[in-house]
Amino acid sequence: MDRGIYLKSDQEIAIMREAGRINAQALKATRELIRPGITTADLDAAAAEVLKKHGAKPAFLGVRGAYPYPATITASVNEELVHGIPSKRKLHEGDIISIDCGTIFEGFVGDSAYTTGVGEIRPEARRLIEVTEQSLAIGIDQLRAGNRVGDVGAAIQSYVEGQGFHLTREYTGHGVGREMWEGPQVPNYGINGRGMVLRKGMTIALEPMVLIGTQRTQVLPDQWTVASLDGSLTAHFEHSVAVTDGDPIVLTAL
Repeated sequence: MDRGIYLKSDQEIAIMREAGRINAQALKATRELIRPGITTADLDAAAAEVLKKHGAKPAFLGVRGAYPYPATITASVNEELVHGIPSKRKLHEGDIISIDCGTIFEGFVGDSAYTTGVGEIRPEARRLIEVTEQSLAIGIDQLRAGNRVGDVGAAIQSYVEGQGFHLTREYTGHGVGREMWEGPQVPNYGINGRGMVLRKGMTIALEPMVLIGTQRTQVLPDQWTVASLDGSLTAHFEHSVAVTDGDPIVLTAL
């Protein structure tokens, strides 16, 4: 351990891969339900059922904040960036929604997220989603032993800002493993050659959070949901990834 950073063995990474697969199946179950008229509580119930079926536990449920987080997933709609609480709220044609889920399996966490449209969405919303997903792929490619944390953030920042979008400075990627949040912190912006050196065995939840109109955010009155300050659309993609001596391994893919 070094400043909250735990290097994982091959065996531990294999367990994290199983946690990641279960998490991916839970997200797949939510994605298959998304349509106009469905509630975000319905999506939460679907994810919870998948975790229960596989003998896994929800990593988000009960997380401390202003009050314990009350659900299995976060469901953030339109201008909501992260941490939206599932409810009886119905989705509408043209909305976009970000679903984040964390799974605990055999003591290890898998954490990932995606954004998608509800029915037909506007071209600007579609482009926002595409850019955010691509920025995650660009960042993952930088998660290699010998690179630095700044290389990861710089690659994401260069691409996203080059496409005319914004990245929040207030929320970042992070290490993940036996705990939901471990070291190192991995911002979605940075300077090449700066920051901690990445080492084999690090496992990182990388999560670009992209906004159309501003990098500034606000916490809504429910004290969990984070939204863009100007009400513009937002998107969020995430994978848990293992750093190796070769290519990075995405732990939360199906």
